[in-house]
Amino acid sequence: MDYLSIIRQPIQKELDDFVELFNKALSHSYGLLSQVLDHIRQREGKRMRPILILLIARNFGRINDVTLNAAVGLELLHTASLVHDDVVDESSERRGQASVNAVYDNKVAVLVGDYILSTALLHVSYTHSEVIVRYLSELGQTLSNGEILQLTNIQNEEISEEVYYQVIKQKTAALFAACAAVGAESVHATSEQVNATREFGQNLGIIFQIRDDIFDYFDSKEIGKPTGNDLAEGKLTLPVIYALNTTHDVQMMALASKVKARTIQPEEIAKLVSFTKSNGGIEYAENRMWKFHASCIQFLDKYVTDESTKHSLKAYLDFIIKRDN
Repeated sequence: MDYLSIIRQPIQKELDDFVELFNKALSHSYGLLSQVLDHIRQREGKRMRPILILLIARNFGRINDVTLNAAVGLELLHTASLVHDDVVDESSERRGQASVNAVYDNKVAVLVGDYILSTALLHVSYTHSEVIVRYLSELGQTLSNGEILQLTNIQNEEISEEVYYQVIKQKTAALFAACAAVGAESVHATSEQVNATREFGQNLGIIFQIRDDIFDYFDSKEIGKPTGNDLAEGKLTLPVIYALNTTHDVQMMALASKVKARTIQPEEIAKLVSFTKSNGGIEYAENRMWKFHASCIQFLDKYVTDESTKHSLKAYLDFIIKRDN
């Protein structure tokens, strides 16, 4: 099934307007900055977060310039955070494309990330909405806090599912929640609708991150990161957390400690991946995704009345949970 075509169908014109505005914002007329922004712009992705803003706005009202500028601002903030994250994680690749810090260097990556962040603030100022400006500012704080919490968790000996959710709620889920809420806010939805929509976005983000984490246990060139990459970076994700906490395998716990210390070797990562698969880690993570999926369906049934928008949002939800890259 071509989920993306179904998802975009009701908002294709507005999505085209967004892409034009976003590309203009992520451009510069000359010099090194122009080169780096061109490099970043080539990694255009599927536009899942701006699409969510547009679909939610369409559900509660009429997509307008406030919606579009808010969408550009949030996507620019997300882009800036990825550029900075690659520096923090010392990543050389992002979704199959060389990272900015790998092509240029850390100094350039940090400065360009700052430039993009400033451009994000500029675009949300065009909304003339204090509430939307606050959403973006608070999101920037939350994303940074999530990164710091993740770094702190690497040094924490405890292997906790609760901490795992704390981290992703302040990273991926926070971004989806903000997108959903801003889409509703841009068309003056009620406070009840905005709050319900924010929770819907958070659940979408949790599903998205769990699916992303599951990818780390399988080989795929399409995903753009090698198997076990999260483990190599010191991150214990939901599948392995479940396997460790249900088996209490001493040998695997020792390997988990090496993950956190970032001293684990490739052959040891392979053992931990195999252990996770053999002890129900993947199945558990998938079951958790479907529980959050059920909550999302409840939102759609209660708050989404337009059939074409509901059809697109259901396809959006199914795509996130079933995607293979």
